[in-house]
Amino acid sequence: MIRLANAPCSWGTLEFEGLAGEQIGYRQMLDELAETGYVGTELGDWGYMPTDPEALHAELATRRLTMQGAFVPVALSDAATHDAGVAHALKVARLLAAVAPLGDPRHPPFLVLADANGTDPVRTQHAGRITPAMGLSDEAWKTFAQGTNRIAQAVREETGLQTVFHHHCAGYIETPDEIARFLAMTDPALVGLVFDTGHYAYGAGPEGREAVHAGLDRFAERIWYVHFKDCHPALARQARDAGWDYFEAVRRGIFCELGQGCIDFPGILDWLRDQEYSGWVVVEQDVLPGMGAPRESAARNRAYLRGLGL
Repeated sequence: MIRLANAPCSWGTLEFEGLAGEQIGYRQMLDELAETGYVGTELGDWGYMPTDPEALHAELATRRLTMQGAFVPVALSDAATHDAGVAHALKVARLLAAVAPLGDPRHPPFLVLADANGTDPVRTQHAGRITPAMGLSDEAWKTFAQGTNRIAQAVREETGLQTVFHHHCAGYIETPDEIARFLAMTDPALVGLVFDTGHYAYGAGPEGREAVHAGLDRFAERIWYVHFKDCHPALARQARDAGWDYFEAVRRGIFCELGQGCIDFPGILDWLRDQEYSGWVVVEQDVLPGMGAPRESAARNRAYLRGLGL
């Protein structure tokens, strides 16, 4: 059975300084998430929700929610960041493990590892239209993969939790070919993929809708976790034509409500069921201050998926 979660980014809590705004408090966010029909959440930025295990456990239990994952960005192409990356990942993983008993033991939370997205000016400026020349050097690829494996190994050894990598626009693992190379260079026993439909569509270029289905087939064996995010095709075209950077595209609403963009969610759900996927789907819609009411968007997204039998 597929179950639905949502995430703090749908309430405007994004991990980028370039998209900072007034945050909705975590208690209001969790109340609205539960009220609109979701049964799980992700952690959000470290410190947004309580970092004391007992306090976080109480907040989740009161609302009958489970914790599904936490996003941990690390500049993995720079070996100098790896020690700090391991330490931060372990800190987050310990908190996840402490509240894991609230959930289904067959589906404990994931450590969601990512590049330090939005920090490289070239990748940020050209998100959605990345060329091979903008990629990592061979040596940096090795460093990136080694850092990923090291963090995933440390997380598994200390907490028993698994690590999934989040391909993401404005980071070094964005395009389908970059995802393929990353997966080929990392340990399949340690590192899975969180397949994010919206980031995949935008990062794949103009053929985003068709590319998502091809990506699901291409990476099926490594997809351990799924994010449902939509991508507005007209805004994607405008972003490419006008040369918007990643932050501008998000501010303009490129990641729209589910069913309003190019993502074929009915087809993706059919694919997941054919694969006998029984994990979690996390709805993400990057809602910034002034873009609308997050609670209403979350409710509409839930109603849309309920109409698809989820």
